[in-house]
Amino acid sequence: MTVLAEQPLDALARFLRAARSHPDRPAVHGTDGSLTFAALEERTRLLAGALIARGVTPGDRVGIHLERGAQLVVALLATWRAGAAYVPLDRAYPHERLAFMAEEAGIQVLVAGEGADTRFAPAGVEVVDPAAPGPSAAVPVDDLPAADAAAYVIFTSGSTGRPKGVAATRAGVASLISALEEFGAYAPEPRTVAWNASVSFDASVQQWARVCRGDSVVVLDEEVRKDPERLTELLDEHGVTDLDLTPSHWEMLRTALLRPRADGRVPRLFMGGEPVPERTWRELSDAAARGVLDALNLYGPTECTVDATAAWIIGEGPHIGDALPGNRLHVLDGEGRQVPDGEAGELYIAGPRLALGYVNQPELTAERFPTDPFGAPGERMYRTGDLVRRTPHGLEFLGRADRQVKFRGYRMELGEIEHALAAHPDVATAVVVVRPADAADAGDRLVAYLVPAAGAPTAPALLRKHAAQSLPEFMLPSDYVFLGTLPLTPNGKIDTAALPAPEAAPVAAAGEGRAVHTETERLIAGVWSEVLGRPEIGAEDDFFALGGHSLMALRVVGRLKKDLGRPVPVKDVYKHPRLRDLAAYVDGLRDPSDA
Repeated sequence: MTVLAEQPLDALARFLRAARSHPDRPAVHGTDGSLTFAALEERTRLLAGALIARGVTPGDRVGIHLERGAQLVVALLATWRAGAAYVPLDRAYPHERLAFMAEEAGIQVLVAGEGADTRFAPAGVEVVDPAAPGPSAAVPVDDLPAADAAAYVIFTSGSTGRPKGVAATRAGVASLISALEEFGAYAPEPRTVAWNASVSFDASVQQWARVCRGDSVVVLDEEVRKDPERLTELLDEHGVTDLDLTPSHWEMLRTALLRPRADGRVPRLFMGGEPVPERTWRELSDAAARGVLDALNLYGPTECTVDATAAWIIGEGPHIGDALPGNRLHVLDGEGRQVPDGEAGELYIAGPRLALGYVNQPELTAERFPTDPFGAPGERMYRTGDLVRRTPHGLEFLGRADRQVKFRGYRMELGEIEHALAAHPDVATAVVVVRPADAADAGDRLVAYLVPAAGAPTAPALLRKHAAQSLPEFMLPSDYVFLGTLPLTPNGKIDTAALPAPEAAPVAAAGEGRAVHTETERLIAGVWSEVLGRPEIGAEDDFFALGGHSLMALRVVGRLKKDLGRPVPVKDVYKHPRLRDLAAYVDGLRDPSDA
């Protein structure tokens, strides 16, 4: 007989207990200020009361449209105190996407700061400013919502062109915290945690909810998390002990983080979001063996409340370990049968952290959350679509069984990007693939292959602008290749192996603008050409439209510092993505005595 473990304490209840136990301990720090546990408890109570006064009741959904900072933590906890589920609505997302998400989730109230553009909110939805929440109602003290009530709704990419809202439970969040404690990922004593992930991604839950167990949370804003120097300064300033990041982000920070520090150690690293490359595994494993750091590899889909498996990064690998406490893993073949160890199969996950399902999509929920034939009557499991095999060291991740990808830490459906591009009247067919870049260490690229509807192909810049109306920045292809027809396999499917490399395309994305002509423009063009792996760069070209990303931006500023003899902040590459604008900015940095 299976003995069920006692239900872990609700995360909100743990926070309230922590606030009573150590009210003066730092709870959260952001660019908008710092709060002790007592101050955070008071602020969340006031905002929760304001939400209740505006009609929010247990089971409702509250949209959160805030910048990274202490106010964001206040809003998330306040939503839970009001008995509702939060729906993150990222301020970087296009309005069309935000409007769909807010409508689909059925938000009752929107929490947004002063000056935020909230025109995407559905008619009748009231906006509450957390800094000035207004009238407040009484907040229940001990009357917590049911364990199976929704804690949040986070949207993931959808293959049909519609993002999917995943509703996770309060019990799932409580179980996640408890499981990571039992595994040993969280030290017993209070820690200081850097919140790195976007609130729109489920990895954020594992980071910000650490405050519920009494840990201090340092919220990293967008500029700091992209700048290794500023980030390491902030980690040292606040004594950060735990840092969650993707392998790609580690590549950005590795040199800065591995420098000798006062105590000789690096914060504990929580790796997730994408597979750990073998080179990265070896580097972290060697550092762990020397006692310099310790790192975990965490794996899990949004539908299973963030993390389903864990492994310490040491010894042979890469692998994703085994099930976290409470989870059950099944590796099945196409007929639903268990496969022998060492053979590939699709991973199914069962246990207490399964999400309720997809908002307003009962058929998809039934498809992806079938009955668990190996569990008790009525228990479900989640079909991940991930291919794995069991090894003596842990589960080895082999890739996807469908067209979903993890790209630079983001989970996305290529079909959603194709749907957005095909909606343009000049596009007959669109296929999107992830291709390795030719330039060493340049990173993979999203490439769109397009068949024009009629006549000449549309300029890539216009297609990118069209797609940006519905897709977030990280889902926009960097290359647009126009073909007369798409190559097919003998059975009539698109032959992705026969698609030409972007550089061989009839129409290229680069070099469309005027030629470079100043010394600084030529210097930057040479750096971009090397980093991006593109032979031609024009003065009107946009670094990010050509496939640039945060890791490449760091390489650009490193090269510019070497060639110019002075630093160029990485944030200024983001502020001036067009080559001629960046060149003008760099010229403005020159000391007059250089002339």
